[in-house]
Order: sequence, then structure tokens, then C-alpha cells
Amino acid sequence: MEPSRFNIVSAIRDTGEFFIVNPLYGSADMLSREEYDMLVKGSPLPAEFSGRGYQVDPDEEQARFREAYLRFIDERDTDEVQLFFVPTYSCNFDCSYCYQLGYESRGGELTREVIDAFFRYTDTEFGGRSRYVTLFGGEPLLPGKKHFGMIEYLIEFATARNTDIAVVTNGYHIDSYIDVLKKARIREVQVTLDGTRPVHDSRRRHKNGEGTFDRIASATDLLLENNIPVNLRMVVDRDNIGNLPDLAWFAIERGWTDSNHFSTQLGRNYELHDCQAKGERLYSRIDLYAEIYRIIKEHPHVLDFHRPAFAVSRALYETGELPAPLFDACPGTKTEWAFDYTGRIYACTATAGKAGEELGSFFPERVIDLEKIEEWADRDILSVDECRECNLALICGGGCAAVARNNGRGLNGPDCRPVKELMELGMAAYFGRSVT
Repeated sequence: MEPSRFNIVSAIRDTGEFFIVNPLYGSADMLSREEYDMLVKGSPLPAEFSGRGYQVDPDEEQARFREAYLRFIDERDTDEVQLFFVPTYSCNFDCSYCYQLGYESRGGELTREVIDAFFRYTDTEFGGRSRYVTLFGGEPLLPGKKHFGMIEYLIEFATARNTDIAVVTNGYHIDSYIDVLKKARIREVQVTLDGTRPVHDSRRRHKNGEGTFDRIASATDLLLENNIPVNLRMVVDRDNIGNLPDLAWFAIERGWTDSNHFSTQLGRNYELHDCQAKGERLYSRIDLYAEIYRIIKEHPHVLDFHRPAFAVSRALYETGELPAPLFDACPGTKTEWAFDYTGRIYACTATAGKAGEELGSFFPERVIDLEKIEEWADRDILSVDECRECNLALICGGGCAAVARNNGRGLNGPDCRPVKELMELGMAAYFGRSVT
């Protein structure tokens, strides 16, 4: 028997305890110092760890790996597909960190012919799979009678076909669209608040120079009052992370966190294409979560607003189980596609609208670049050299293909996630007992 190559073992931050996790076997345990030393030395673990997959026969483990991989591929091939649709790349905001600033102007506007072609194409390509449509931008919910009419037509078209809709919006014109949204099958509406009023308004101003906080807060109220699920996103970097406790109090006092229709996410502001003139404002993934961990220790109420994932730590805490092994973290061309009002097709939201990233078109004619699509579709931890022998791969999943290519590593390069370090923080946040 040998130690499993998928063991992840480390100390829990700020405690005298250790953890061991094995995603292939779905096992997770706390370790004493003595047990940790035994594992490091390769000594047999106590009987209570028998069958947990921490010490294995290598041939049996390889067979288990192959079986789990095939099961993952089979399940992914029937998973629900998220179809992003970009009705415009225009936006009424002037955010300080917009990653689409360097994109070339596409011109034109959304038409019924494009919407009809989008649904015809997706019916043909994904007719046997469950799917939903997410409106994305730019800003999809812009004002103007003609644009409003196109969005209304698209949503009503989807609703008549029993297709769910999600919307990623800055929230500024929710009041104008609320009657349309109330009649639809809304999966969620994602809106962004980057902090309390002064902080948010310094980052996400309207193009007319005015602040936007109050309208977005009111939009959130309106959505929740109508039982429409809200996913509130805070895009964080060094400029605004310190405002997280105040935003949490605002949401708590506003009553948002009491709603079953309210959820949150923290989006890391990072260099995707050409968007960051001041890279010093950006956190690495682990530095950001180390700061979030510190904030949570000082301001425990933040957990009433948002529970960070810390890799799989939150899932383990909330369900008592590890997620299934993740052989591929990139959904592009597998369970995610992106389409825009010009008729172009992309792999994902990170590439939508970027010149040269097109995989084909659905309008005015159907043109598909199979070679490009196959390169995306074939990417998983077995196609990424650095992932094949990495003990973190079944939680990291190889990361984001678009980020890997943007960083010069190519589509089959790794976008490594600091899984062990994140779990050191997460195990402490959710399970740890601090050393006094």
C-alpha cells in the first residue's frame, strides 16, 4: 500500500490541527499531529482510516480514476447547458475596471431575425439537452423603446418555450423591465454592488457622471419584493475589499439576507485581456482569500452575507461531503456557449466579443469552425501536461482555458488554483478551533 497520489494534506490555519482530503475517494478527515507525522513518513494509519483511500494499491487507484473520469464525461454530456446571449456590447456605465474597454465596436443592433436564428440554432444543436439562456453584455437591459422591444421579444419567446432566463445586469433599469421579468421564468438576476454608496459610486458610475448605488439598491429591493432571485455580486480588489463588512451590514439591515431569493458572490477583479491600467490594485487568488479570511475573523457577520468557497471547504461544511472529482473546470463548448447579436458564436463569456475568438456564426449563415471547437471541447486535466500528475487536479480542474491562453500558456495550458492554501483557510474558517 502506498499514499494516494490525490491526497491533499496540510495544516489548518491558526490551529494545531491538520486535514487530509482525497477528492477521488470523496474522503476528508481531521488529523492529529501524530497521525499527520505517520502519513508523512508513510507509516500505516490507524484502523479508523481504513478504506478512506489515503493509502492504496496504485493499480486499483488508477482503475478508480479511469472509472471516475468516464463517469464525469458521461454526466457532463447530459448536463444542462447555459447559453449566454449578448444583445449589445454597449453599456450605460463607465466602470473603472471594465474588461471590454479594448474591444472593437461591432455596431448595429439586435433584430428579431437574429433572435429567431439564435433559437433555431440552439434547438438544432442542443435540442436533446436541458438548457437556459443568460442575457449578458455590455449591458443587456438598456433603455430605449426599440431595444426594450427586442429584449421583451426574446424573453417572451423563451418563456413560451418553457426556457428559463437569467440576466447579468448592472441593475440600473430594472424598474423599466420589471413587468417583463415578472412574466418570465427567471432563474436569477445578477446585479453588482462594489460596496456601500461612496465606494461603489467611485468605481461604477453612470456615463453621465452620476453615482449608481441608490438605483441598484432599489432595484434589488424591487426584485426581491417580486420573488425574483437576486445574485448580488461584489467585484473586489485592493481598492474596495475593506468595505466588505460595511456592505454586509447594509445587506443585513436592508433585510436582503433574510430572503430565500437572495444569494451573493465575490468576483475577483483580475487581468483578463487589456482592462487593468493599474495592476497593483489586483489580488492574486490566494492573497484575496487570505484577506477575506482575516476580515471574517474580525467581522464574523460577513458570513451572514457571504460564505466564501475556499475551494471545496464550504461545500464540505454545508453538506458533509466533498463534490465529485472535477476533471475539467472549463465549461466552454461543453456546458457553456456564448452568442451575440451580430450572429457570432463563442466558447464562453470570457471570450465573447473579443476579435479572433469566434468559433463560427449562426446568422446570417451557419458557419462552424470544427477545429477550434474540438480544441476547446477536448481540454481537460488529461490534455494539460501540468495537471496529469498534480495531486490538486481533481479539485482545481485545470482552471480557466481563456485565462491560461491569455497568460501565454495556450488553451491546453494550466490556470492553476491554489487549492491547498485555500483549504488551509477554509478549514479554519468553517471547522477550525483557534489556538489560544
